[in-house]
Formats: sequence, C-alpha cells, structure tokens
Amino acid sequence: QVQLVESGGDLVQPGGSLRLSCAASGLILTSYAINWYRQAPGKEREWVAGISRAGSGSSYADSVKGRFTISRDSARNTVYLQLNSLKPADTAVYYCRAVLGLQDYWGQGTQVTVSS
Repeated sequence: QVQLVESGGDLVQPGGSLRLSCAASGLILTSYAINWYRQAPGKEREWVAGISRAGSGSSYADSVKGRFTISRDSARNTVYLQLNSLKPADTAVYYCRAVLGLQDYWGQGTQVTVSS
C-alpha cells in the first residue's frame, strides 16, 4: 500500500523556520517527481515547490523563492521542505505529491501556522 505522510508542521512566529517532511512507504521517492502544495483557509490549493525525479532540478513559486528549499534524502525515502523567514501569509496546510506517469499520490497534509 502506497502512503505519503507529511510531518513537521507547527505554530511558529513570523521570521521563524520549520522543516516539513514527506515520508513514503510502498514506493521509492527517487523514482517520482515530488511537489509540495499548500492550501490556506478559503483559498485554492497552490503549488509551492518541486524537485525532479533525479533530484537534479528544483523549482519554486515566486512567493517562496529564496525562503523555501526542497531536498531529498534517498536513504530515508523522504523529501523535505525547509521553510525559512516565515510570514503569516505562509499559513496553510502543506501537502506533498508524488507523480510518475499516471501514478499520482498525495499525503494527508500538515498544518503550518505563522502567527505572533
């Protein structure tokens, strides 16, 4: 059974940092393109960052570029999203997604709240 599990969300003050994890079971994450999305209350889900299958390329939404970093740990079969210089506008549920052709898997999400 394929499962993606996000973790690491928390309540943090503006300017703070978090590291989100997307751990997989039932699939090898290095075989998949991995993307992070987020959804704030009352808003549509939006793409945040992505990393290619081989991990050689990554891309970011303009709103997070320079603050967020996506990376892989092949040994742990996990993808991370490092969130720095957090703003209240970053408050959302963050989801990871693994895609390979027609295979498309989502995690259940982890809540990030940025507030003083």
